[in-house]
Formats: sequence, C-alpha cells, structure tokens
Amino acid sequence: MNWDTIKGQWKQLKGRVKERWGNLTDDEIMQLDGDKDRLVGKLQEKYGYLRDRAEREADEFCKSC
Repeated sequence: MNWDTIKGQWKQLKGRVKERWGNLTDDEIMQLDGDKDRLVGKLQEKYGYLRDRAEREADEFCKSC
C-alpha cells in the first residue's frame, strides 16, 4: 500500500494508527488525514523521535497495511 491509498482509506485505518501510536489523540489522528508529513511531524512532537526514525515508523506502518 502506498501513501495515496492510505490517504484514501484513512477513515478505515484510524484504528490501526491508534493501536500503533496510542499517545495520539483521536482529534490528532483525524487531523492527519492520511498525510505522511503530518504523521511524521506528530510522531516527532509526541514521541520525541528524530525525523529519520519518524519517517521509518511511518513507512513501516504503510507497508503493514
């Protein structure tokens, strides 16, 4: 699955996002709207990840979908 597909299916994938990154609130997940850059930024903010790690986590999530 790629990020265009994830963006299109974001409503169905919100539960998986919540399972993987439980510190993200429902409102934050809705605001991400399947956008990888927003997700990366939010992971940096909430988890203190460096950009490389946040991108890796986002890409792993994409592959697992």
